[in-house]
Amino acid sequence: MLKVAKLVVGQIQENTYVVYNEDNKALVIDPGDDADRIIAWIKENGWEPEAILITHTHFDHVLAVDSVRDEFGIEVYVHEIESETFQTPNRNMQPSTVVVNRPADHLWTELGEHTVGSFTFDIALIPGHSPGHVVYTFKEDGFVICGDTVFNGSIGRTDTPGGDLQTLLVGIARDILTLPGDFVLFPGHGGPTTVSQEIQSNPFLQGFKA
Repeated sequence: MLKVAKLVVGQIQENTYVVYNEDNKALVIDPGDDADRIIAWIKENGWEPEAILITHTHFDHVLAVDSVRDEFGIEVYVHEIESETFQTPNRNMQPSTVVVNRPADHLWTELGEHTVGSFTFDIALIPGHSPGHVVYTFKEDGFVICGDTVFNGSIGRTDTPGGDLQTLLVGIARDILTLPGDFVLFPGHGGPTTVSQEIQSNPFLQGFKA
């Protein structure tokens, strides 16, 4: 049984996640900022990171990537559509051009089931908040790391470069709302929710179908 831990980082209060198993093997997802805090948090809990997964490359989700990558000697996975923005501060919405990430080690080019290290998960591409935004679904354990697609009672911004409201809604309806109702959604900001809760009460999703 996998477990999910969250650390809120940075001025925008982004959720950095660690998904870990009973052997303390771990995936780090969206290490957004405050690299020293993230590294200390991982070490204090005894997790052994095997990779870094990125949902999308807006600055608040990637500022700590290289520090975490180097500290633990692990590799980074990003969707191919966002490989350039991952490395380009003036295209990933950084308020200043201070942090330039090295290229990702691996680019997602295929959707569906993947295995990285000790973990197997499904990848779905849900653009609309950003062009190459992906979500990671751990079907056997009933949860989704959904980045900035859907939040508790809301959805991701679509007034960002490459954003589009209809595209985002279609992707959410197709790849998230069709999951079992008890699946837990872990968003990039704020608290967790469930598929059924968002179907019932999210004002952006009421009656929407892909």
